[in-house]
Amino acid sequence: MKFSYIIPVFNRPDEVKELLESLCLQTEKNFEVIIVEDGSTRKCDEVCEEFTDQLSINYFYKENEGPGLTRNLGALKATTDYFVFFDSDCIIPEDYTAIITKYLEENPLDCFGGPDAAHPNFTIIQKAISYSMTSFLTTGGIRGGTQKMDKFHPRSFNMGFSRKVFETTGGYSTMRFGEDLDLSLRILEAGFTTGLIQAAFVYHKRRTDFWKFFKQVHNSGIARINLAYRHPGSLKAVHFLPAAFVVFTVFSLLIFLFWQIPFCVLMLYLTAIFIDASIKTKSLEIGLRCADAAIVQHFGYGTGFLIAFWKRIILGQGEFHAYKKNFYK
Repeated sequence: MKFSYIIPVFNRPDEVKELLESLCLQTEKNFEVIIVEDGSTRKCDEVCEEFTDQLSINYFYKENEGPGLTRNLGALKATTDYFVFFDSDCIIPEDYTAIITKYLEENPLDCFGGPDAAHPNFTIIQKAISYSMTSFLTTGGIRGGTQKMDKFHPRSFNMGFSRKVFETTGGYSTMRFGEDLDLSLRILEAGFTTGLIQAAFVYHKRRTDFWKFFKQVHNSGIARINLAYRHPGSLKAVHFLPAAFVVFTVFSLLIFLFWQIPFCVLMLYLTAIFIDASIKTKSLEIGLRCADAAIVQHFGYGTGFLIAFWKRIILGQGEFHAYKKNFYK
């Protein structure tokens, strides 16, 4: 098999360089690289030029439209029949291409996704955010490999699908947030097969501080309600949990002087995260920041979800999102 590795970029030349360096180390070379610059003021064309002798790489520039439509342009420029999408803040393990090549040859899939992990060189905050986004205690482990094959919804930081899927679905929609889940749902609705290749993980930097992380997950909470309108039946009880966490936390603080049990339950949950994260990361400091990251994640997603629920479901308003300049970081 041959692959087209498609990466949308917005003002991230340093990240692109690190990603391309990791692609140069791949043990299998059966891929081309397509970089699509989405209206950046800090372009990465010179960075891409540095790798023309080591990689089959093509660089394209377009006006800013967001990552979804930028990925679509990359797919239109691709020359292979299987597209793989990375975010620009990813580092790709050297055996990634070999893993997906072997897996897809033995287990053909129309669409696949892979998990993400924290690189040893990531900052403490990045490692904490990575834990929060992948732990069973915070997300149910849906990004870490616990989803059933026929129900897995790949995310576009590490997602691949065939040319036929792209031509049938039209690729990514104009959604600025939740565009990858929208596409995953449309792929399943079109009757294609999706699955998780658990060994095909990438190192994903995600956000670099908690405020940027909050803005990201806040929009994810809004997007979940937007997706419910685009895909009736996609909203599940589990999606209400972060909002329930917000309500429960506020409630426990308001009644703390009169009844401490709810607050104690909250502390037990955060303590469990601290212990689990400290063991997995082998660091008490990272464990503490993982508890912080979990609070930010739940409040970001939960408040976004509650605001969207009120505006869209109660008031009947149209699709919206927040922090409009936060499409990539």
